[in-house]
Amino acid sequence: MGIYIPTTMADHWLKLLVCVIALSNTKVNVLASEMVNITLLSNAVEKGAVCLDGSPAGYHYAKGYGDGADSWMIYLPGGGWCGRKQSCIDRVKYSPMLSSTKNITQETFGAILSPNKTSNPDFYNWNRVFIRYCDGSSFMGDVKKVNPETNLHKRGSRIFTAVIDELLSKGLKDAKNALLTGNSAGGLATILNCDRFRALVPNANTVKCVSDSGFFIHAKNLPNAAGRERTFSRVVHFHRISKFLPKSCTSRMKPGLCFFPENLVADIKTPLFLLNSDFDKFQIQVNLKPHPVDNPGWVNCTRNITTCTPPQLQIIKDFRNTFLETLKGIGNNPSRGLFINSCYIHDFLYLMGRYNSPDSPKLHKKTIAHAIGDWYFNRSSVRLIDTKIDYPLDCKIGSGNFV
Repeated sequence: MGIYIPTTMADHWLKLLVCVIALSNTKVNVLASEMVNITLLSNAVEKGAVCLDGSPAGYHYAKGYGDGADSWMIYLPGGGWCGRKQSCIDRVKYSPMLSSTKNITQETFGAILSPNKTSNPDFYNWNRVFIRYCDGSSFMGDVKKVNPETNLHKRGSRIFTAVIDELLSKGLKDAKNALLTGNSAGGLATILNCDRFRALVPNANTVKCVSDSGFFIHAKNLPNAAGRERTFSRVVHFHRISKFLPKSCTSRMKPGLCFFPENLVADIKTPLFLLNSDFDKFQIQVNLKPHPVDNPGWVNCTRNITTCTPPQLQIIKDFRNTFLETLKGIGNNPSRGLFINSCYIHDFLYLMGRYNSPDSPKLHKKTIAHAIGDWYFNRSSVRLIDTKIDYPLDCKIGSGNFV
């Protein structure tokens, strides 16, 4: 037999208060990210601004409000490249998210695109745009003719220009602040399109660019240098990118080499922030291949650093030293920002755990979010490079401190 406990009015109020607190916490968690519907570009086919498979270009747009109503962020996501007929055909066949807008409805906006004021204090209420990456050329290609045999459309440059043009009509033309950013292949696209973006929004007071994990190095002294050059040369040739690369670079060297940021960053006039690890996991895993290519244990080593042999680990350390030396070679532009950490990671801006959380990478006690905000709004100069750690850090972000 149960015991009857009388319920008082105070009990009711206590239960109500608990429910309100629970709902409030739920709201905060939900607002840490949001799902944003896709917008297909108007008259995309007529403009030739289409994906590899011929589907219309698209973007996801979250409207700004309050004091962010006249500020705009354009985000260019990563996804590698295709530089030959077969690799682009395979991209369409096996990676539809990177070659088409068909069957795409929404995109998650988190981290630097987050609407949460606490986790994204400087940009949460800006107009935030995520442009679909579906061309395989870092938004740089423009080949008018389409081979009917393959039906491949190589129109990355047209996509970028056409989307920006449409956004200008939606308020970008009146922007006071504008930021172009992206990760990996999108980080490279940010570097390559930085001055072009500045020219497309001439009325904005402040226009800057942030490249996340887009500083791909040639590293001529390290294994597979010819392979790295060949990869970019194929992309530049297949997508007819040469005409869009700075003449200050192509007049000095082969166009394929002008896809390496180290050869053109010094000529970029728009303020640029480089966010990268000097132990960039993608570059080490994919681009850095010791001789012979089937070096025993190399795949396991790059997947789990603790299994590396001393010679393998030395190659990885040599990459880090070469990365830092390459960075020195791009000059000391006072408008440039830097956040170069030693996490064995590739990409930081699209995951909150890496962008701004208690476990995020920090340099001089600054998270990436705070460093970018300080640099963009000129609150302080930000040129942070981890020169003390000479070993790739296993940054288990989200599961405790990583240092």
